Amino acid sequence: MEAKFSRFLKLAGVGFKARSEHEGRELFLKLGYSHEVQFTAPPAVRVFCFKPNIICCTGIDKDRVHQFAGAVRSCKPPEVYKGKGVLYIDEIMKRKPGKKQKK
Repeated sequence: MEAKFSRFLKLAGVGFKARSEHEGRELFLKLGYSHEVQFTAPPAVRVFCFKPNIICCTGIDKDRVHQFAGAVRSCKPPEVYKGKGVLYIDEIMKRKPGKKQKK
């Protein structure tokens, strides 16, 4: 029996979308840049998109799954003021307050 490990990512932001192709081997992300960001999954990892903003990285090697998910997250880490970016589903992000308004 093979144990499968998975890591879920969420794209938070207006117009941020993901799609997977070639049977879960390639991941294409639209993250507000002038081009699409492309990732090729390692042999032990598959990538699936449940919704345009939910990504699932799954595989039998926990280290490779987490390393690939970290590489995807590092292309647009969540920003602390608005919370936009690529973040893990179970991640709790502390947000900073904005500027104080003068009266």
